[in-house]
Amino acid sequence: MRLGVDVGGTFTDLLLHDEKGRRTFQAKTPSTPEDQSIGVVEGVKLICEKAGISPADIDLILHGTTVATNAVLEGKGSRVGLLVTEGFEYTLHLAKAWTPGPLFGWINMEKPDPLASLADTRGIPERMNARGEVVRELDVAAATALIDDLCSSGIEALTISLMHSYANAAHERQLRDIVAQRFPDIPVSLSSEILPEFREYDRAITTVMNDYVRPIMKRYLSRIEDRLADNGVTARLHIVRSDGGLMSAAAASERPVHTVLSGPAGGVTSTMMLSRRSGFPKLLAFDMGGTSTDVAVIIDGEATISRSTEVGMFPAKVPTLDVRSVGAGGGSIADVSELTGSLRVGPRSAGARPGPVSYGRGGTEPAVSDANVVLGYLPPVLLGGEMKLDVEGARKAVANVGQQIGLSPEDAAKGIIDIANEVMLGALRVITVQRGLDPREFGLVAFGGAGPLHGNAMAELLGCYPVLVPPNPGVLCALGFLEADFRNEFVQTYIRSTVGLDPAEVWSRFAELEAKAQTWLTEQEVTEADASITYSLDLRYEQQGFEVAVPVSAADVHNKGALTQTLADFHDIHERLYGVRFTVPVELVAMRVVARGATEPVEESFAEAASTDVKAAIIETRPGYFNGAWQDTVHYDRNRLGVGSRVEGPAIIRQYDTTTVLLPAHYAEIDAHGNILIWPVSKGN
Repeated sequence: MRLGVDVGGTFTDLLLHDEKGRRTFQAKTPSTPEDQSIGVVEGVKLICEKAGISPADIDLILHGTTVATNAVLEGKGSRVGLLVTEGFEYTLHLAKAWTPGPLFGWINMEKPDPLASLADTRGIPERMNARGEVVRELDVAAATALIDDLCSSGIEALTISLMHSYANAAHERQLRDIVAQRFPDIPVSLSSEILPEFREYDRAITTVMNDYVRPIMKRYLSRIEDRLADNGVTARLHIVRSDGGLMSAAAASERPVHTVLSGPAGGVTSTMMLSRRSGFPKLLAFDMGGTSTDVAVIIDGEATISRSTEVGMFPAKVPTLDVRSVGAGGGSIADVSELTGSLRVGPRSAGARPGPVSYGRGGTEPAVSDANVVLGYLPPVLLGGEMKLDVEGARKAVANVGQQIGLSPEDAAKGIIDIANEVMLGALRVITVQRGLDPREFGLVAFGGAGPLHGNAMAELLGCYPVLVPPNPGVLCALGFLEADFRNEFVQTYIRSTVGLDPAEVWSRFAELEAKAQTWLTEQEVTEADASITYSLDLRYEQQGFEVAVPVSAADVHNKGALTQTLADFHDIHERLYGVRFTVPVELVAMRVVARGATEPVEESFAEAASTDVKAAIIETRPGYFNGAWQDTVHYDRNRLGVGSRVEGPAIIRQYDTTTVLLPAHYAEIDAHGNILIWPVSKGN
């Protein structure tokens, strides 16, 4: 029994998979922002009740969390002390001299305070050079005095980030030992362990961010483990990383910076699986939840792994799935600007509490979900009848906004949805058109609680078909957690020109990284049969500012072969990415090892009772607002639509975890995997 748990801004989604019975059970429960663990435990109780099992029957819990992300975005992290090389106390302030735009952006930019203040920063007398050679010996007496002063000031965590420690970490380790002897209760992070790579600011801010969220994450994981234990759960808890891999709760407590994009990773992982199983090599992941929408590109069943991301205005150099997010979701609030008198939607969100007006929890401002209710796209009951919507309340709230701009309730609701769609369209254009990709060559996977409501409209705007709605779209992120592999990355900066470089000098340095990878796999209890290790080199043309990761074979690493093929691969990859190759020398920047532990795929038996007779799936006929007029719209029960069923639009397809809107001039078919495929009629027969 494996349980995936995805905590969103509005709902906490759970998916339980019974491997022996090849069955899945799903549940949604309101999130509890004041303490996410409360909502998680309530969800566990609910899904166990649905599955007819005891909490003790669960073997493994895979959890995606936004605790680290929210702490940084809301500025509610811990007080972090910072030890740097003397003379580099302003590293976090100088940053990269980046502003969020041209002159206008610079004028209006409110530069955030660093995650570690200057008052909590101390310069340590010591210095290494880029080759790891000691330029100035560590002054132990002075360092001890500075540590005593800083650690006695009330800091909650300590970061040690010295110059060129990626090349030689001896001084950082000495400082850690001093702190451990004198202040054993203060958690310490070394930049040489969190990010052993060059680029001083990236290494410092990433390690500081780790400490900024570390005490909070540790408290959260301790709290959730205690709550689960109190409710009879004995399963191991694993946390989803930003790159879609898994790590133990203990590892997440020590390195929470690797979870800053934990939530969206599950949906991208599931979209990769859908691509491989459904035979669509090019897909766009469209994950619309209650608070935000996340989008990503899948090509040949794989998503791009980025080596860095941003959390708010702070960079974090950690491996992440390349996901773009915008503040548009089902809970995004619509209002009229006092300055311009125009309708606007988001980024403010009603969240889980009070939520949209239609949820009946005290919300007074109309949200995107309320607009869907007014237009008849959302039925009056959700979650299989467990949640009744306040249709009249939603209509009054939307009508109030419409009166301010001279629109009927229906046209105001349509305007709200159109604006939200345009915001999400912008994110999809960034990951396709702005990267030279034609969205018309892609299908669109619509998931999340609100994704299937808007998926058809997004495809119509972009021209990307089919729209693929998987069997469990509302809890697809939780499903992605169940299908995620254990994953960790180990890297060593080693900057050398490849001209005249002895290949053995390169390959021999993989041995230490491989040993670390093997140790980590053992710690995660990954069996030898499920474990795998891959290798790559970060290369660039000399004088370039950034590098390209080039995969290398295990045979080359272990047999210490020539670099000829690797360099040829680099030129090919560079040309594919940037459209050009050069004849200048190539420079080696780093060696990289990725350790993986495979998990069992989620296989589900489909109900045989579903039929291709769509009339048997009709629930009711209700009015729906399409093309500026009310039309009688048939509502279907998805569970009764068998493989091969065809539904003509306009129509509403209802299921426990979401609702799919099928627009006029479109039709939907159920494929062999149980997915809904939506096509425009012009492409069908």
